[in-house]
Amino acid sequence: MNQRGATEHRRAALSGLSGKVIEIGAGEGSAFGLYPSSVTEVLAVEPDDELRRLAKAKAVSAPVPVRVVAGAAETIPAPNASADAVVTSLVLCSVEDQAAVLAEIRRVLRPGGALAYYEHVRSGHKVLAALQDLVTPAWQRLAGGCHPNRDTLQAISSAGFTIRENRRFGFSAGPLVPPVDHILGHAIWPGDRQGPGS
Repeated sequence: MNQRGATEHRRAALSGLSGKVIEIGAGEGSAFGLYPSSVTEVLAVEPDDELRRLAKAKAVSAPVPVRVVAGAAETIPAPNASADAVVTSLVLCSVEDQAAVLAEIRRVLRPGGALAYYEHVRSGHKVLAALQDLVTPAWQRLAGGCHPNRDTLQAISSAGFTIRENRRFGFSAGPLVPPVDHILGHAIWPGDRQGPGS
């Protein structure tokens, strides 16, 4: 998947970030080597023990300081308004409750902070979208809770983020896998004082 373009997609999602960053669902650390030098530190949150072990090994050679910790997207181990940016890379498809996770992201972002996302989403074609709806219950059980039919961009907007830039494109993760709609971009949390990010 990385060789077919996912590495460059992650690099594009991380471009322009600076300061303190939280990456949720960091996996084995695929993004660590791609952070720009303007990032001063990364808190990488990963719930899986084996993936976290691999990520800690990659963090040692990362070009920016990376601290890998146990945790979940629903309960990010960071104080309120402590991050300049939060990164999600193929994560929001598999969380149980997108709205709850996006609320948690708002909590840890400072006002004006960025959500950098790279996610696969519901197809824009009616037939393919209907097929995704059909296979989602089985796919969730086979693929670690992944929902192939989520409208993640709408969820981000509904959570109060302002979309700054978004690119939608088809991407095939393997030679026998049909292209699936993906989104990549940045959204800003305005920090409404009355909202959960205050």
